[in-house]
Amino acid sequence: MSENLNKETLFASSLLLEAKNLSHTFEYNLFKNIDLSLQKQESIAIIGTSGSGKSTLLNILSSLLKPTNGKVVFKSKDLYSLKQNELLKIRREDFGIIFQAHYLFRGFSANENLEIAKLLSGNEIDNNLLKNLGIEHVLKQAVGELSGGQQQRLSIARVLAKKPQIIFADEPTGNLDKDTANIVMETLFSYIKNENAGLILVTHENELAFRCDRVFKLENLSLVEIVK
Repeated sequence: MSENLNKETLFASSLLLEAKNLSHTFEYNLFKNIDLSLQKQESIAIIGTSGSGKSTLLNILSSLLKPTNGKVVFKSKDLYSLKQNELLKIRREDFGIIFQAHYLFRGFSANENLEIAKLLSGNEIDNNLLKNLGIEHVLKQAVGELSGGQQQRLSIARVLAKKPQIIFADEPTGNLDKDTANIVMETLFSYIKNENAGLILVTHENELAFRCDRVFKLENLSLVEIVK
């Protein structure tokens, strides 16, 4: 009995995010009755065919889209029961969202983009992070002068600079060559271990997905864990 209680206590203390009974509908049912939990230092990959709802599910988990039914719990609070300013605070301080398209300020230099992140978060920029991503030498260049891969890595550096507790990544390596993609993923995996954070990744690349701790497939309206 006490052993079970200890396990439950340990699980609760390491729990970062929990989704309960999530369903979503557009003109049709996209998925229903989905449960998912994310622990500290854990990486989760979600795979599935195009149109299965992977990105929609990630948007719901990351506070960007209210589900038709169900709830997403962070720090014992249902995200979608919070006031808008409370939700924005969590999104700004605790969640790091990485999109396949990089949303950088194009009229600024790479360094100025990082300085904005520093200003908003109050955190110093980690030079080791920039070195690991291979972008420390391009900081003085304008965003428009950077390659697509450099822009994506800059975008990721900007997200990590604010020290999020959870990283939500939607095809973060989709536009990268294999070597650069490997650098990005090693950086993300190292980050969650060092910062006691978590990662939820949406990808169409099975090889990348199976580098994560757990892999789920979204199909037939359900989220099914794949035993590795």
